[in-house]
Amino acid sequence: MTSIQPIVSTPDLHRLRAFYEKVLGATQTLRVPGDGPEFYVELRIGATTLGLVQKDDTLIGEPVRIILSAGVADVDALLPAVEAAGGTVPGGANDMPWGQRVAHVLDPDGNMLNLTKWL
Repeated sequence: MTSIQPIVSTPDLHRLRAFYEKVLGATQTLRVPGDGPEFYVELRIGATTLGLVQKDDTLIGEPVRIILSAGVADVDALLPAVEAAGGTVPGGANDMPWGQRVAHVLDPDGNMLNLTKWL
């Protein structure tokens, strides 16, 4: 069976990991290397995993090329947590015509993260 895992490059792995831990309740399941400065971590978020890789020359805030989407219990309740964890909330949540409540937010590196809940 084939599967796919998103891996996000970041110049500040510790900051980005803390953001996903605080906002989405992520838990670290893997770190490479096992000792010393981290190069890669894998985070479990619900039934999925997200990889974060330390790459010092990563340009942040560049045009969005990928959007992460997270199904959450309460979109509106998470918006203050996004800002408290160093992310940005450009606008509030909206009910979409296809039956989801969605907020488009940015993580601390400027990566788009959609917080969604089926209505």
